[in-house]
Amino acid sequence: MSGVWVFKGGVVRLVENSRPDSLTDSNNQSYRKKVLVYTPTNEVITSYVVLERILSTLGWERYYDDPDLLQFHKRSTVNIVSLPRDFSKFKSMHMYDIVVKNRNMFEVRDM
Repeated sequence: MSGVWVFKGGVVRLVENSRPDSLTDSNNQSYRKKVLVYTPTNEVITSYVVLERILSTLGWERYYDDPDLLQFHKRSTVNIVSLPRDFSKFKSMHMYDIVVKNRNMFEVRDM
């Protein structure tokens, strides 16, 4: 994961470098697109429909308060997953957020 950490309005977030798939940098390191995988079935998350189906089976409920975000909450925790409405803006930082909040259920892999 590469990028710059930005502190704005009391929140720290990672702004990722936007690099096309399979590029190499000056150190000859390759950058590949990341995918979120549901590990029990080895299913790659290809859309929010697929992700919402899996999250609901894991006890997550959808919030409909913000029209710009998809948000999920798990009643037994204080965790909220917030995702951009447009799946093409679903980045590795969102994937890692899901992985951390659903231990042993998801992982992020290089494509």
